[in-house]
Amino acid sequence: MQNSPPNKPEVEVTYNLSEIETVANRLAPLLGSEVVLVFGQMGAGKTTLIKAICRALGVTDEVSSPTFALVNEYQSGAGEPIYHFDLFRLAAEEEALDFGVDEYLDSNCLCLVEWPEKILNFLPPNFGVIILKNHDGKRQLQFFNNCTAGQLAKLPIYE
Repeated sequence: MQNSPPNKPEVEVTYNLSEIETVANRLAPLLGSEVVLVFGQMGAGKTTLIKAICRALGVTDEVSSPTFALVNEYQSGAGEPIYHFDLFRLAAEEEALDFGVDEYLDSNCLCLVEWPEKILNFLPPNFGVIILKNHDGKRQLQFFNNCTAGQLAKLPIYE
């Protein structure tokens, strides 16, 4: 059923920042060539997690937040492109079309998207979702694979 929520996260873990490489190494093989939406409040650790995931995928370039560029491209250890989006500064979703977000999302390459709320109308039929939360100095992560737009509203994104 397309609109029912995923039964449970594929990965659910609470961790300290010192354990982020272990978490990223666990997540990286599950991501494949898909769009992954990374949800979390400001300061939840979205960029820090994406940096660790990129390292786990063999990226040797410096990974930084594309806050002003909106998208950065990296090469995995296997030579595959990885696109990292930070859409916080988008004022309107139409601005995403100006830099070709639809082409990136349809590229069959891994796309890690911070602040995906800004482009919900451009999402592919299926995507992964990472939800990050801070609790008492620890981070809680949930990863749901193969989600649909109908399921997205039922996930515990900002609870």
